Amino acid sequence: MNINTDIARTYLFSGKKMTAVAVLGVLLGMSIYIFMNSLLVGFDKASDENIFKNTPHIRLYNDDVISKNLVSDTAAEYLISNPKVVPKVNTIINPNGIAEMVQQQKEVTVVTAQVNTSVFYNNGKTQVSGLSIGIKPDEADMMYSITSSMVEGKFETLKSDPNGIVIGIGIAEKMNLVLGDNINLTSQKGVTKNLRVAGIFRSFNSTADDTKSYVNLYTAQQLLKENNVYVTDISVNVKDPYQAAAVAEKLSQLTGYKSEDWKESNESLMALSKMRFIMINFVSTAIMLIAGFGIYNILNMTVSQKINDIAILKAIGFKGKDVIRIFVTQALSIGLIGVVGGMLMALLMITLLKKVYIGGDIGYFPVDYELQKFIQGVVMGLVITFFAGYIPARKAAKVDPVSIFRK
Repeated sequence: MNINTDIARTYLFSGKKMTAVAVLGVLLGMSIYIFMNSLLVGFDKASDENIFKNTPHIRLYNDDVISKNLVSDTAAEYLISNPKVVPKVNTIINPNGIAEMVQQQKEVTVVTAQVNTSVFYNNGKTQVSGLSIGIKPDEADMMYSITSSMVEGKFETLKSDPNGIVIGIGIAEKMNLVLGDNINLTSQKGVTKNLRVAGIFRSFNSTADDTKSYVNLYTAQQLLKENNVYVTDISVNVKDPYQAAAVAEKLSQLTGYKSEDWKESNESLMALSKMRFIMINFVSTAIMLIAGFGIYNILNMTVSQKINDIAILKAIGFKGKDVIRIFVTQALSIGLIGVVGGMLMALLMITLLKKVYIGGDIGYFPVDYELQKFIQGVVMGLVITFFAGYIPARKAAKVDPVSIFRK
C-alpha cells in the first residue's frame, strides 16, 4: 500500500499542470455547488418568512358546500340534477372551545381567532376598498410578528384603544393619513364606524399594504352586526411549518371544520419555489459533473501516457487491484484538495454576499452558512472524483504487459 501511494504521489506531482487544472475544476465545482444551494435555502427562508407575515401555518374555517342530487325513494329519478353551492353561515360554533382543543395539540404553538370583513375606508371624498381583520392583538402579534413591521406607532396600542386601527402604509399614503388621524370604515353590512389610526405598518407586500388593516376583534364583530362569539377563522401556527399539511388534516378531523395549510393557500409561490429548486440543483450538479469529467479526461490521458510504466509494474508483480489503487488514490487526492479549496471558496463567497444590503423586508442578501449543504458538497465531490478515477483505473488494470512489450 505504501508503494502504491508513493507511485500515485509521483504521478500527481510529475504532471503539475494537469493536476492543477483538475484541482481547479473540483474547487470551482464544489464552491459553486455549495454557494448556490446555500443561496437556495436562503431564498426559501426569506420567501417563507414573508408569507408567514400575512398567512398562518393553518387556517380553520367553515366552508360552503355543494348540494347533493336529490333522488326519489326508488333511486330511479333525480329530483334535482343541477347541484348548486349552498351558502352556510360561515361562523365557527364555540370558537373558544375549538381554540382550546387545538391549543392542546403538541404540534401547535399559537392559536388565535379572527374575523375578516370587507370594508371601505373613507376619508373625506377619498374611498378605498380593502380588508379589515379583527384580531386579539397579543396573539396576532405572536403569530404574524406585526410589531416588527410597524413604521409608525406601536401595535400594542391597539390592545388599550377600543377605537384604534392599524393600517397599511399604502392606505395611509392614498388617504393622506398620519398617526392620530380619524378614518371612517363602512362594512359590507352597511355599518359605519369612526376609528383612530393607532399605527401604520409596512409588510413590503403591496397588496397587503394597500388594502389591509387590523382592528380589535369586537370592533370587527360590530362592523358585521354580530355578537361577541362570532368568529370566521381560527389561525394556527405549528412548531414545524413544513409539517403543516399533516397537522391541518388532523385538525380538520378533530374539529370538523375545513383546514387549509399555508402551502395550499400560496400555490403559485410554492410552484415558483419548486421551479427555483429544480433549476439551481440542475445547474450546480451539472457543474460538479463537468468537474468530474475533467478529472476523468486527465486521468485517462495519464493512463495512456503511463501505459509502459503500468506494463512494467504488472510484469514485476503488481496486480490489477494495485494499479486501480494507484489511480484511485491519485483521483481522490485531487478531489480532496479541490474539496477543501472549494469549501474555503464557498465560505468566502457567502461571507461577502451576506454583507450586501438589498433593502425591503429582506434586508441583507438571504444566504447563510448551511452545514448540510457543505456536507452534501463534500460527499458529492469525493464520490464524483472517485468514479472519475476508478473508470480509467479499471482500463489500466486490464493492460496486458506482454502485448505492450511486443510493441
